[in-house]
Amino acid sequence: MADQGFVKATLNHMIFHKAEEQFSIASVSVIESNEELDEDELVVKGHFPPLTYGNDYIFYGTMQNHPKFGEQYQVFTYEKEMPKTEESLVKYFASDLFYGIGLKTAKKIVDTLGIQAVEHILKDESALDRVPGVKAETKKQLISDLRLNQGFEQVAVELAKYGIGLQLAQKIYEVFQEKTIQQLNENPYAFVFKIEGFGFQRADEIAQEMGIEKDHPTRIEAGILHVLEQESMNGHVYLEEEELLHNTNKLLYQRQQLLSVDILQTRFKSLEEEDLIVKEHSRIYLPHLYYSEEGIASQIKRIMDVNENEGFEESELLKIIGEIEENEGFAYGEEQYDAIKKAMNEKVMLLTGGPGTGKTTVVKGIISCYDALVRTNKKGKHDADYILAAPTGRAAKRLSEATGLKAKTIHSLLGWSGDDTFEYDLGNQLEGELIIIDEFSMVDVWLANSLLKAIPSSMKVIFVGDEDQLPSVGPGQVLADLLKAECVPVSNLSEIYRQKEDSFIVQLAHRIKNNEVQNLPLAKSGDFNFIQSNQDYTLQVVEQIVQRALNKGYTMKDIQVLAPMYKTDVGIHQLNRTLQSIFNPPNEQKRQIQHFDHILRTGDKVIQLVNQPEKNVYNGDIGEIVAIKKPNEAESKKDELIIDFDGLQVSYTKQDFNQIMLAYAISIHKSQGSEFPIVVIPVVRAFKRMLVKKLLYTAITRSKTSLIICGDYQAFVEGVQKEHAYERQTTLVRRLQSMFSDQMLKQDEENKEEITPYDFM
Repeated sequence: MADQGFVKATLNHMIFHKAEEQFSIASVSVIESNEELDEDELVVKGHFPPLTYGNDYIFYGTMQNHPKFGEQYQVFTYEKEMPKTEESLVKYFASDLFYGIGLKTAKKIVDTLGIQAVEHILKDESALDRVPGVKAETKKQLISDLRLNQGFEQVAVELAKYGIGLQLAQKIYEVFQEKTIQQLNENPYAFVFKIEGFGFQRADEIAQEMGIEKDHPTRIEAGILHVLEQESMNGHVYLEEEELLHNTNKLLYQRQQLLSVDILQTRFKSLEEEDLIVKEHSRIYLPHLYYSEEGIASQIKRIMDVNENEGFEESELLKIIGEIEENEGFAYGEEQYDAIKKAMNEKVMLLTGGPGTGKTTVVKGIISCYDALVRTNKKGKHDADYILAAPTGRAAKRLSEATGLKAKTIHSLLGWSGDDTFEYDLGNQLEGELIIIDEFSMVDVWLANSLLKAIPSSMKVIFVGDEDQLPSVGPGQVLADLLKAECVPVSNLSEIYRQKEDSFIVQLAHRIKNNEVQNLPLAKSGDFNFIQSNQDYTLQVVEQIVQRALNKGYTMKDIQVLAPMYKTDVGIHQLNRTLQSIFNPPNEQKRQIQHFDHILRTGDKVIQLVNQPEKNVYNGDIGEIVAIKKPNEAESKKDELIIDFDGLQVSYTKQDFNQIMLAYAISIHKSQGSEFPIVVIPVVRAFKRMLVKKLLYTAITRSKTSLIICGDYQAFVEGVQKEHAYERQTTLVRRLQSMFSDQMLKQDEENKEEITPYDFM
């Protein structure tokens, strides 16, 4: 780092330190520097631990001029200079940094191991065995303290050689600890899969600097795993060998066909032996996805194989359903009655249908019938007999409001610990008689497998969803594959009931669903409007729509803008900046806090971006900032946001701010499982790559009472006609069919036996 700016200095005092982020600001006295400095005292800041008095530090970085605080030195990395004489080294070991080491023991260490004592101990712990009269416990504590004080600093210096700053270095050190440098030297690609924000390209650059050849097995294997990881993020459960070969070549050699099939096969074998991939015929899987698909098939078979319900007489059902209709004041349609009947007589059922077809009505009917026909035969009624769940907090809330029963998120139901484990699983299953899972199209293969393992064989299972909505964000398309496999009984609702209320939103959704969008008339109606606008003016149109809605008395909670992309002039980020000034403009009574390039203000609508089970908030939950506390007001002694999620108040300190964002506009993916009174959807050419049928269908069906689409009519029509973008590579259908093959063959034979000559007349 000789050509880089540096400041050698000693600590005057620590000005500020934030332990969670290891962010420090310190005043130092300059000993030596190649920077142009006006004074001998300087403020240094960056991501490093608290400095200690009496040590010399070398900081590498750049001078910055802060508008308020003047000149400061932004530290990229740093190193502590070790004592250069035996006398100073003895004082170092005898300092407060090391518990239980006095001057006498410190002198023994230096006399025995010399001026390089620190390096010797860190390199080989047994070096301390040569020092006479040092107890085993003292040695152990000294090694621990030394690694604590020296380990990260050595790692930071080494990583800085490869352009890795202190913040990322800390993330790496938290995972690998004292083995960081060893891991770096052995396989820098390991950082890609363990450290968030450490990309393959960065690892590849480091590997090249270290002299790792482009055809080195480690590089090729890392490339294979990286491609599989990336494709799983696109929803694929596996890749065909040929496609994996092509994509790995593209990643490693920029489309030059340098990686032969033979080499790839050798690396496949190696990765298989290490249990890092699963190879089945020509398909390559990441293990957790392969075993999740296998698990889904076997768990569904297990549950369906145990069916103690002998079914109910038609007369019984007709009587109970008649009583429900009389009490509720409405009549079930034929499809709805058949769905309730099937749910009562089948062990597992899929209930599907588009908007306005009455899925919620059927769910309520199933529960009412179950109450009347099953639970009334038992002493007492307990809500624990029913389990209602959905993938997101908002979907669970909707299900709860519709049924009057408590509903949970799937993660909360299973007791998610925040990693890959759940409290409830195959060895500790849920208790109850009936489980209903809503919005099942949102559930990926990993979560579906985890859920099914926790369901006991005695429990009746109802999956509810709309196959035409977007598939899960995670890998797979479980609902679609269950339907396609035809192994599980299905009730598909197609008759539209809300259409009787003259809902154009419902009509539009079903026309998209049924591919009836050629020359689609989008005239203004009671609950719908399409406003044509040039892309340059679409943002202004959204502003005008929102302002008019507010003027009519609608609130922030009533109005939701949905967009498919974060960037562009009409993307989610720009929409939120613009809409914040309309929904929640600044004033003297409202506190606000800067977080990177955006402002969070009291009264702002925000969305949770990640699951936080310990706080009982989950990805997609929408809340409101109800308070901002300054460090002297908060128990944490830090800046805090208090966010209200439908009555649950959650505190966030600054290191958690990246878990939330403004939610005046949110992505269509994040809106799944939710409904809003008014939905506004900008559709412009800049979104073209994202505009596909399922995405637009999902956005439209989020609207409860009013839908406004604005932008380019032709882009919208082309989007609802485009289907191929969400095709996913899965093998759940064949696994299910293989698992149920004997049963399906038996059913086919029974069907053949029932055929008579009259069937052809």
